[in-house]
Amino acid sequence: MDASTSRDHGVGQHWSPALPDAPGFVHTMLETPELRTHVASIGDGAPVILLHGFPQHWWEWRIIAPMIAASGRRAICPDLRGSGWTEADDARFGPESQLDDVVAVLDALGVERAHFLCHDMGAISGMQLAYRHPERVRSIVQLAVPPGFMEFTPAVMPAFAHMPALLMHRPGRSLRYLFSPRYCARPMSEETVEAYLRPQQRPEVQRAVRALYRGMVIPVSFRLMGGTYRRQTLHPPMLVVFGREDGPFSEPTARRISRHHGRHADRFELSFVEGAAHFLPDDAPEECARLAIDWFDRADRAG
Repeated sequence: MDASTSRDHGVGQHWSPALPDAPGFVHTMLETPELRTHVASIGDGAPVILLHGFPQHWWEWRIIAPMIAASGRRAICPDLRGSGWTEADDARFGPESQLDDVVAVLDALGVERAHFLCHDMGAISGMQLAYRHPERVRSIVQLAVPPGFMEFTPAVMPAFAHMPALLMHRPGRSLRYLFSPRYCARPMSEETVEAYLRPQQRPEVQRAVRALYRGMVIPVSFRLMGGTYRRQTLHPPMLVVFGREDGPFSEPTARRISRHHGRHADRFELSFVEGAAHFLPDDAPEECARLAIDWFDRADRAG
C-alpha cells in the first residue's frame, strides 16, 4: 500500500480540526484496510512505533518523539482507530481491531520490524503484537500498563475505576475528568487538555468511546485477569514503566504481579519514574524518552 498524497510539514490548518502545534513532524494519511490512518513522523533511521493512550492521540509524543529522532531513529506516531484524525469506515471494535490496524500501518510503511513505545490503550495493541507477531517487534517499552502475564490481585482494581463511566459514555459528554489529579502527578494546562480533546469535535471520535471500551478494552482486561497471556511466552524484550505516584501500580504491587516473569518472558524488566502517575508522557517525558532509548540501544546491542 502507498501513503496518500496528503502530507503536511507544518501545523496543518487544512486538517479538521486543526492539528496541535508540534514543530518538525510530517503528517501523512495512509490508506489501510477500513481506515485512513493519520500518521505523524519525525526523524530518520530505524523505525520506532509510538502508540498513544486514551483519550489522547499522536500529540502525546510531541516531546518524546523528537528525542527519539535525535537518537538517530524515525519516530512514527499513528492515530489509532477511533482517535485523533484517523477515519474509519466501520465504527465497531473487536479485541484485535487496533492490533490489526497497527500491522496494516507497518505494512503500508514497509516496516518489517520496529521498536515500540506504548502507553495506556496503545500498550494493549503493542502487547498483543508482541505475542502474535514477535518477529515484527524488536523490543517494546510499555508505559503505565502491567505485562500481559500479570498475576491478578485486588490491589490493582482501582486502575479500572474509570471504566464504568466510559462503558456508558454518551456522545457529547466531556472527557476532561480523565485528566484529573487522580491520574496526573502534575496538573495539565488548559491548553494541553484542549489539544488532547480537540478531536472530540468529530462525531466519529465521540461515538468511538463506548465502542472502544465495550469491544476492545473490557475483553482484553478479562484476558489479562484470566491468565490468557500467562499461558504464552513473550519473546521480544519488554520494559514496563510505572510512575511512582500511580497508586494501583506501586512498586511493591508491580513487582508482585510480575514476580514470575522468568517463566513467561524471555527478557523483562520494570522501572519506576519519580514525580509521575498514569500520564507518564506528560508528567515525565524526558525520563520516558531516556528509558526508552536506553532499552532500544540495549536490544540493538544484544542483536
